[in-house]
Amino acid sequence: MDLGLSGKVVGVTGASSGIGAALVEAFVAEGADVVGVARRPVVEGPHVLSAQADVREPEQLERAFDAAVARWGRLDVVVANAGLWPTEEVALAHMDPARVREVLDVNLQGALWTARAFLRVLERTGPRSDGDGASLVFIGSTAGLFGERDHVEYAASKAALRGVVKSLKNEIVRLDPAARVNLVEPGWTVTPMVAASLEEGAVAQVTRTMPLRRLATPEDVAAAVLFFASPRAARHVTGEVLTVAGGMEGRVLW
Repeated sequence: MDLGLSGKVVGVTGASSGIGAALVEAFVAEGADVVGVARRPVVEGPHVLSAQADVREPEQLERAFDAAVARWGRLDVVVANAGLWPTEEVALAHMDPARVREVLDVNLQGALWTARAFLRVLERTGPRSDGDGASLVFIGSTAGLFGERDHVEYAASKAALRGVVKSLKNEIVRLDPAARVNLVEPGWTVTPMVAASLEEGAVAQVTRTMPLRRLATPEDVAAAVLFFASPRAARHVTGEVLTVAGGMEGRVLW
């Protein structure tokens, strides 16, 4: 199926590795032009523009998206992917307040600043003339659905995105009547961010709650994002959550 993403301009935060890098590759494969936003440089190409920015800094995000508009004329899709997951397990009673603030600052406020920068661009450029609506996709986590012991700050940052999506789906249509906002919630995914936690025996432990007893790949998550981003496959889908976690439940199955 042609997803209708060819020629679209896409912004991806956290684009230098893991899910973000897979997203860049997947969108380019569909014929899109991509601005990869990250604190580290993203590999550039004919259809990839690297924009260094920290999602905690709204002005940096605006400059990154403005660079995409300057090069390609507009911005059609944004994926708020950048995130932070501290590997050390710490109960809230003993958690450093600085850790809580940093995780919320990156995962929640960073997602909000990303959305804000995109909405400001959309306000200036208006809807596409062909009627293909804009798409804003957030990357959450099953921690926001089931919680995560000793990572409560991370769970809180991801759970909040559900409320963000439900709110922004009603705001974005004032700028583009066909625009949509959705959320992808990955479970355990093999990325550099969690690699240190996937030591011997850990995979068997975390897959005990999954009927599909394997971890996701970044490409699995990217495929779900492409669906939401598509003005054809998901034209009438907004305010929704798609979990990519092998059927994970909040109880031990195995």
